Amino acid sequence: MFPHHREREQPIFSARAHVFQIDPTTKRNWIPASKHAVTVSFFYDATRNVYRIISVGGTKAIINCTVTPSMTFTKTSQKFGQWADSRANTVYGLGFATEQQLHQFAEKFKEVKDAARLAREKSQDKELANTALTIAAPQVSADLSDELQSPPVMCVNGPEDKLFRSQSADITLSSEKERIKKMLSEGSICEMNLEAELFTLQDSNSKLVAALHEANANVEQWKKQLTAYQEETERLRDQVADLEAHGPSDLLKDELTQSLEELEALLKAKDEEIHILQSKKGEYHEMEHQRDEAIHRLREMEMRNSDLERRIQNTEQNLSNSLEDRDRLDTEIQRAIEILDIKIFDLNDLRQSLVKLIDK
Repeated sequence: MFPHHREREQPIFSARAHVFQIDPTTKRNWIPASKHAVTVSFFYDATRNVYRIISVGGTKAIINCTVTPSMTFTKTSQKFGQWADSRANTVYGLGFATEQQLHQFAEKFKEVKDAARLAREKSQDKELANTALTIAAPQVSADLSDELQSPPVMCVNGPEDKLFRSQSADITLSSEKERIKKMLSEGSICEMNLEAELFTLQDSNSKLVAALHEANANVEQWKKQLTAYQEETERLRDQVADLEAHGPSDLLKDELTQSLEELEALLKAKDEEIHILQSKKGEYHEMEHQRDEAIHRLREMEMRNSDLERRIQNTEQNLSNSLEDRDRLDTEIQRAIEILDIKIFDLNDLRQSLVKLIDK
């Protein structure tokens, strides 16, 4: 059976980059694979112990590359790197926004490549052990092998029709099984797209939460500063009123007025910053809503995959029943052939006996 894609593969790293592929004709020029920066993610398949690099643009997989120990990620400039995929017969190039993002991706690529090398070594050790066990196992007898490989001879029209109907049912069930497998693979691609989108939203959400916490801390600090400025403004206003009552000099009055205007301008700037931070809170709520929608779509896709797996189970069960029916028909046909051979042999003996009687 097919395990859930989400249970099988998990994203372990994600980055935003512009994706390019080498021109297959010239092998020199780069062809853009995406119009804008897309998410490029490393996925780990725990079932098969395989690492993959996947990037999805819309409903199309731009990169679907299995990482092997022989691959090498090369930095060709401060913000651009590339690697070759011999299975796809192409070279992928990634353009990052900063040099730090390129360095992080290169380090993760090296880490994943080393992990893939260790996984291959473990797999090779396991294959050697299985080979040794296979060589030591007893062999099946040649007579039984010949009997299983030799097809039965059909001599009666009735059993031939039954066998033909059984084979037709096998072909129909096989085609139905292939069609359901295709539907399941299409659902897995959509689910992989949603998982990449959800991983990107979670990454953006964590960054936005950190920025929001920092902004909240700054807001509290600015509120304290604002209170202090307001108190200073009130104090200066009291001083101005007091000086006006006692007839201060024009020079001192101008200095106090200028200080008051500067404090009011600073107060206005802090109010604008507080409004900007409050608007960012609205963007955070919108990101949470998008994340909830992505999770809802992912759950719907999981339910659809579960339904497809149940249908495949039913199809395989029907196929198994059909194979059992065919084996039973083969047994009955073989028994009928043996009975006919005995009857023919008896008729031959009877004919020879009659010939002898006639000759006498």
